[in-house]
Amino acid sequence: MVRKSFLSYNKTIWGPLELVEKLYPEAEEIGASVRDLPGLKTPLGRARAWLRLALMQKKMADYLRCLIIQRDLLSEFYEYHALMMEEEGAVIVGLLVGLNVIDANLCVKGEDLDSQVGVIDFSMYLKNEEDIGNKERNVQIAAILDQKNYVEELNRQLNSTVSSLHSRVDSLEKSNTKLIEELAIAKNNIIKLQEENHQLRSENKLILMKTQQNLEVTKVDVETELQTYKHSRQGLDEMYNEARRQLRDESQLRQDVENELAVQVSMKHEIELAMKLLEKDIHEKQDTLIGLRQQLEEVKSINIEMYQKLQSSEDGLKEKNEIIARLEEKTNKITVAMRQLEQSDNDLLTQTRTIAMSLVKYASSDTQDQYKLVKDISF
Repeated sequence: MVRKSFLSYNKTIWGPLELVEKLYPEAEEIGASVRDLPGLKTPLGRARAWLRLALMQKKMADYLRCLIIQRDLLSEFYEYHALMMEEEGAVIVGLLVGLNVIDANLCVKGEDLDSQVGVIDFSMYLKNEEDIGNKERNVQIAAILDQKNYVEELNRQLNSTVSSLHSRVDSLEKSNTKLIEELAIAKNNIIKLQEENHQLRSENKLILMKTQQNLEVTKVDVETELQTYKHSRQGLDEMYNEARRQLRDESQLRQDVENELAVQVSMKHEIELAMKLLEKDIHEKQDTLIGLRQQLEEVKSINIEMYQKLQSSEDGLKEKNEIIARLEEKTNKITVAMRQLEQSDNDLLTQTRTIAMSLVKYASSDTQDQYKLVKDISF
């Protein structure tokens, strides 16, 4: 009957160890180092070198745990009833965690790892009839047994340490998974916030540009309206000064006419009627001038109101346009009134000349002074 080990017929231990590189990327460095060793010729020697390097890295338990989880891959190297395919294999791998507390410094170069390791002699642990009376040997055996008990106690302590380390590793893996998920969520939130920030900056730039354009347009409109207001105010001031000068001239003319009427009291009834009509026209002109003064005062108040409302918003600009329209309407009315005043003045001069001519007809030849006065009035 052919002897079977826990390995299959044509496989070596180097096969599954070489498979660890694909399952655990950090093991690639060990595999490359083992392949670069010049003195190794057999797969068994490479396996021994790999195990020594894994012990020095304190990762043998991690590497073998990744390997033992993949039972479908292990089936290519082990029989179904092999130790590594049973649950005891996971227990053995868990016990290997205790080796991490040992700082191993094993020699790999220059060692003959391809040849068979020497057999350990356990004959000292066996009792022989010849050695029963040897007290010295019994003392050695007792010391060895004490060391064995110490090693077993240390092994139990290491097992408890391994179990606590397993639970701690599991909790750390769970917390690490949660932290990775939270980190991914935080990164997504940061990306979203950056996109929103970029969008808000673009909108802010667009709003700023539109605001600047509106301000420039409003500034140009206000300057134009201000220039128009200044020109209209200058024209109104000139019209006011002209009306005032005409009023002064009319007042002076009225005074002269009254003096002349005082001299001509004794003239005929037609002359008196003509003078009464003249006075009536003068009073109407005064009323018209008073109305013009009031309208000018209103124009001044409207101008002041316009100047105050130039600093308001677009609604204020609309109100200003309405005020300007009313101002233009009143200006047109004043112009019409001035034209009517000029027309009545011309009519008054015509009537005065007519009266003067009638005075010339009825005046006697010896009233030269009166004739001269009437002549001056008519011309």
